[in-house]
Amino acid sequence: MPLKDLPPDARPREKLLARGPGALGDAELLALLLRTGIAGTSVLQLAQQLLDQFGGVAGLLHAGADDLKRVKGLGGPAKRAELVAVLELARRALAQQLKERQVFDSPAAVKDYLRLQLAQRAHEVFAVLFLDAQHRLIALEELFRGTLTQTSVYPREVALRALHHHAAAVVLAHNHPSGSVAPSRADEALTQSLKAALALIDVRVVDHVIVAPGAALSMAEQGLV
Repeated sequence: MPLKDLPPDARPREKLLARGPGALGDAELLALLLRTGIAGTSVLQLAQQLLDQFGGVAGLLHAGADDLKRVKGLGGPAKRAELVAVLELARRALAQQLKERQVFDSPAAVKDYLRLQLAQRAHEVFAVLFLDAQHRLIALEELFRGTLTQTSVYPREVALRALHHHAAAVVLAHNHPSGSVAPSRADEALTQSLKAALALIDVRVVDHVIVAPGAALSMAEQGLV
């Protein structure tokens, strides 16, 4: 059933305009993007099914285009494109925050940004946030990719990219496809190795963030940086 066929007081758009977005549930907001359901499933039911399948709004935002393509009702490109566009807007909004203020001012935004970028990868990715002297974001770069179990990271390459960006500090980041964000001994050793290498060019390692679907851990907060 399309939204226009719902009773007026049940239409999410009219409800949003009359009472504000806070009056809508997650499924109603998502239904506004989807607009129509599929045979035997109303748009609100489809929205709720998507939320259930991906573990709520946060999980859905971390879903990739390929994940959405496998969902019944999202086989066409239009709806997938809209959802992926929302994801990209969320990434850009968080990136803008980090470029305008010190990362220390918004540690939650750093974690959210990195989760949006890395959490759903099927393989390990090692990335670096390059920061200026005020610890504002200059750029995020994915420098190394590995298998499901390990990533080869070369301190020399990280140092070269830091020099390229004239970075004063960095936040290291990688994902754990296994779902656990607990740092391994190898993660701790890598952090110390990169700290030592970057110290030679006067670049500070601010943090090392580990992300997984639904979670993120700051090694600095754990006293491991």
